[in-house]
Amino acid sequence: MSNFDPAALPAAAFEPLNEPAGPTADLPQVSRERIAAILDARGYKYGIDADGDLGGRWDDHVFFFLLLGKDSEYLQVRGRWARTVSTDELGQVLVLVNEWNADRIWPKVYARLENDAVAVYTEHSVDYEPGLTDRQLDQHLGCAISTSLAFFGALDERYPEAVAESKAEIARMSAEQ
Repeated sequence: MSNFDPAALPAAAFEPLNEPAGPTADLPQVSRERIAAILDARGYKYGIDADGDLGGRWDDHVFFFLLLGKDSEYLQVRGRWARTVSTDELGQVLVLVNEWNADRIWPKVYARLENDAVAVYTEHSVDYEPGLTDRQLDQHLGCAISTSLAFFGALDERYPEAVAESKAEIARMSAEQ
């Protein structure tokens, strides 16, 4: 096996193709309205926060549908595991996160410390500067949610006590309303 040296490539290999930037006449841009239309068509419940971002819950886990970039051309679906675990578990969580990221294409998974606990997030991000079809948008949303839920399910299996605590807290909050 030979070693690949990117420095050996000519500079032209990294220049953009001579194609027009931005959405094409045939493909509409990604937008909050189009995301909402897909969510509505699937019968999903969601809300809109103060920043105008769409978000909802699937199996108790929070997901946001974010448009990022100068022209809102990047769609990122970010999920947050509905549970947390002790910081003592950080090393084990990082092993699980790394194994997932090494073995799967998406979503990107990461852990971070929040309020003296380990929180876990997923992200599936794509640049849609050229635009996209409704079918592509539906596939992006479905893929992001379903693969994130698969990872969250693996965490739930590993940390059943966190699941029990989370469900008890949700029940308590529901009873107070």
